Amino acid sequence: MPKPKKHVLVCVQGRPAGHPRGSCQDKGCARTWQAFSDEFTSRNLWAAGFQLTNTGCLGPCHLGPSVIVYPEGTMYVGVTPEDVGTIIDEDLMFDQPVARLRAPADVWA
Repeated sequence: MPKPKKHVLVCVQGRPAGHPRGSCQDKGCARTWQAFSDEFTSRNLWAAGFQLTNTGCLGPCHLGPSVIVYPEGTMYVGVTPEDVGTIIDEDLMFDQPVARLRAPADVWA
């Protein structure tokens, strides 16, 4: 498999209700994951050299849903389905991170 242009990782971690760390699942990550999957399909991004993977915990559960875009390692938090098109249009297509969604520096360097 060739190296992808960009690789998007979307947290889909779930934890039991009341867990002290919370989870992206409690914050709607399934809808965010589905929005990425739908956009990748409708824009044919896999054929264009992009990769999409759902993952377990990425760290800042209390700020989820969390998404990381590699190879830059840009972490986004609080990502909603409505944000997915912006991440694709700006970060994946033009290498411009979406400032309003970036994780705070104390969460992700």
